[in-house]
Amino acid sequence: MELMLRNQEQILSKIATNDGHGENSAFFDGWKAYDTDPYHPTHNPNGVIQMGLAENQLSLDLVEEWVQKNQKASICTAEGANQFKDIAIYQDYHGLPQFKNAVARFMERVRGNRVRFDPDRVVMSGGATGAQETLAFCLADPGDALLVPTPYYPANDRDLTWRTRVQLVPVICESSNDFKITRDGLETAYKKAQEANIKVKGLLLNNPSNPLGTVLEREALAEALSFINEKKIHLICDEIYSATVFDEPGFVSIAEVVQEYPDCNLDLIHIVYSLSKDLGFPGFRVGIIYSYNDVVVNCARKMSSFGLVSTQTQYLLARMLSDEVFVDRFLAESSRRLASRHGLLSQGLAQMGIGSLKSSAGLYCWMDLRRLLKGPTFEAELELWRVVINDVKINVSPGASFHSSEPGWFRVCFANMDDDTMQVALTRIRKLVIQSISPEANAPRKQCRRSKLEISLSFRRLDEIMMTPHKMSPHSPMSSPLVRART
Repeated sequence: MELMLRNQEQILSKIATNDGHGENSAFFDGWKAYDTDPYHPTHNPNGVIQMGLAENQLSLDLVEEWVQKNQKASICTAEGANQFKDIAIYQDYHGLPQFKNAVARFMERVRGNRVRFDPDRVVMSGGATGAQETLAFCLADPGDALLVPTPYYPANDRDLTWRTRVQLVPVICESSNDFKITRDGLETAYKKAQEANIKVKGLLLNNPSNPLGTVLEREALAEALSFINEKKIHLICDEIYSATVFDEPGFVSIAEVVQEYPDCNLDLIHIVYSLSKDLGFPGFRVGIIYSYNDVVVNCARKMSSFGLVSTQTQYLLARMLSDEVFVDRFLAESSRRLASRHGLLSQGLAQMGIGSLKSSAGLYCWMDLRRLLKGPTFEAELELWRVVINDVKINVSPGASFHSSEPGWFRVCFANMDDDTMQVALTRIRKLVIQSISPEANAPRKQCRRSKLEISLSFRRLDEIMMTPHKMSPHSPMSSPLVRART
């Protein structure tokens, strides 16, 4: 096998044969553990529960109900088949006008109609993954860098760097101020990049945050605008979780803030959006770039031909998103259900003495297991993670995979399962807490762990994380559709 890989490296491109995609990362062991032993309440009640997947399944019944009542919206039904030819034939990469209009209006409604979006600036992409990469191609050259506050979504290391050869420079955020971004943190990261002769071309903000579930306050966004204007670098705002807000403080879009700063250079402002999280449609691969820069819009539109949204999907979603009654009902009910599920998880953890970061958005909690670590190290964090995967049988994501600067934090997702499964998961976590504080319970746990799936993990020191882009991704090379979803 090793010889075959060496031969492939000689006859294929370096990008094709390197580990830039990250699928060989040891962090996939948790996903593989789930994929080979998935929990089922009756068929496999002792299997692994998937809490590493940020997928919004709580309100899909509303979508199914709408589809059943609107058969003409699909060209694959008897009622909509008369539109089949017009939709099936070639369409240019600008996209269906009705689709771009509907997406622009939907983005406005999600933001409380406090801003307006020009449909002509809506550029399609194959999910937010494609949108991120396209913007990286447009804004930076190989070797250039983007600043990214930590902790951040692991697949940024793939989406933004693998094929573009752009680097990511972490902006360290800490739990002492709830992981908030500070001007000092931005300046420190920028200075470190300069000292390493790395040209910084932009700042990437994820709002609401994945994995924190927090939203950026207006003042923080204004500070970011001030910073990028002073440095003359770009600002990319990833707002793919904007409609998952279920509590105060509410979501503030960068599109709102720029309206209040007439001196802001709009050519530097770009928004990434998708329907994967807000509507729960990751399989539709609907990504959006919205840029205030005309050159970026034109370039991104040309590049979108490499990852277009199918016209059948555009046609269906144009009809759905144009139904204002449905959209309003969905957004309100989705928020209510997310709040209920978040409360179930966070309160359940609190009853066990487990804290989590206060959050108001997203499909996950940032769970604090620092007191269960054997020591304040990332090695101890990964040791605890092995116990959670192998013994407790829950797949959660360790903070190290999100480039957290502090060990002991875990992202735990709550919107991809039913209430009964959530209760089973909480029962298992309670068992973990009891085992961790009871010496008598530890012996059989260790013995059990040796007999189960061994997980080998590599970890880089914090100074290496600071300046080296990691190649870790939550996408498993396994065949499960759950594992293929963007997390």
